Amino acid sequence: MVDRSGTPMVELRDISIAFGGIKAVDHVSVDLYPGEVVGLLGHNGAGKSTLIKCLSGAYRKDSGQILIDGQEVEITNPRDARAYNIETIYQTLALADNLDAAANLFLGREITTPLGFVDDGRMEAETRKIMGRLNPNFKKFKAPVSALSGGQRQSVAIARAVYFNARVLIMDEPTAALGPQETQMVADLIKELKKQGLGIFLIDHDVHAVKRLCDRAAVMKNGELVGVVKVDEVTEDDILAMIILGKKPEHLAA
Repeated sequence: MVDRSGTPMVELRDISIAFGGIKAVDHVSVDLYPGEVVGLLGHNGAGKSTLIKCLSGAYRKDSGQILIDGQEVEITNPRDARAYNIETIYQTLALADNLDAAANLFLGREITTPLGFVDDGRMEAETRKIMGRLNPNFKKFKAPVSALSGGQRQSVAIARAVYFNARVLIMDEPTAALGPQETQMVADLIKELKKQGLGIFLIDHDVHAVKRLCDRAAVMKNGELVGVVKVDEVTEDDILAMIILGKKPEHLAA
C-alpha cells in the first residue's frame, strides 16, 4: 500500500498550457508519491500527454507550479527534467537498433578505461547487474536491440533510466503495440519499479491496464481534470463513465 501521509515526490499544481489561445490544459493538479503508479486517462485530445510533457520538459507550462519533494522547480527542457531524476519512456523507444543492450544503456555516457578507451566489459557487467534487478529473464545481452522483442526493448530503455538514478518515470503507452506475453513482461517491470520506490506516471487508453497496474487514475476531458480516484475503490465502468461523460459518477462525487 502506498504511503500518502508525507510529501509527494511530484506535485503539478494548477497547471495551464495553451496553444494559439486555445487551452490544452486548464488548471489541472495531480500528484505522485514514491512507489505509486498514477494512470492518466482520457480520449485523444483530453490533455493528458500535454500535461505530462510539462514535467518531461517537452512543453513549457503557461501557469501553475511544479514541485519536486515539496520544492518549486522550473522545468523548461528535458535536461532540466533529468536533473530532477525524471525520465520518459516513450512508445517509440529512442534506442540505437544496431547496438546491443550495454551500448544502448550507456549511449552518450560510456564507461571508459583510465586510458580513455570504451570499457565494453565493465559496461556489459553493469548492464547484467541492473537487468538482473529488473528483468532476470533477459538473456540477449550480445544481440542488437533490433533483434529484441518489444518487451525486451522496453526493458533496455527502463534499465537505462533506472541505472542513471531516475526517481520518476513517465511511461507513454508502454504496452500499446505489444502482445499478451510482452505486455506481462512490462507489467512485471512496473511492479518491480514500484517495489524499488520509483513513482510512475502511466499514460494509457486501456482501462483494464490502469486498473491492473495503477494505484490511482487521473481522468481528463477537454483539458480539464475530471477527477482522481483510487483504482481499488472504483470499477472499470466508473472510470469509463468519467472518460465519456466528463464527470464523476454520483456515488463518487461526494
